[in-house]
Amino acid sequence: MDLSYRVIGCALEVHRHLGPGLLESIYETCLCRELDRAGLAYVRQQRLPVIYKGEDAGGDLRMDVVIEQALVLEIQAVAQLHPIHEAQLITYLRLSGIGLGLLINFNEAYLRKGNKRRRV
Repeated sequence: MDLSYRVIGCALEVHRHLGPGLLESIYETCLCRELDRAGLAYVRQQRLPVIYKGEDAGGDLRMDVVIEQALVLEIQAVAQLHPIHEAQLITYLRLSGIGLGLLINFNEAYLRKGNKRRRV
């Protein structure tokens, strides 16, 4: 099964139990527990240095969850996703060299409406 579908299944399970309206950090913690149950390897809050013209620019980004070193998961808990959220995910993908990403907004009544899959 495709990795992104497995991760979305884990997110659906979290959303089914918690529903919308909580903090992003709570969704991240619970989703990581589901990833554990699914046997998926992940890193929370993975550091991503910003490199400018071959030099460290001195700033670090933090990717919410990187799964199997093959998928970047950007978690949101906002009233509505905006283009900046998708731009942030695309930037993480480009800078990390990871080609697949998911943007999931847990603050939706129906989680299927609050997720986007991107490839770069």
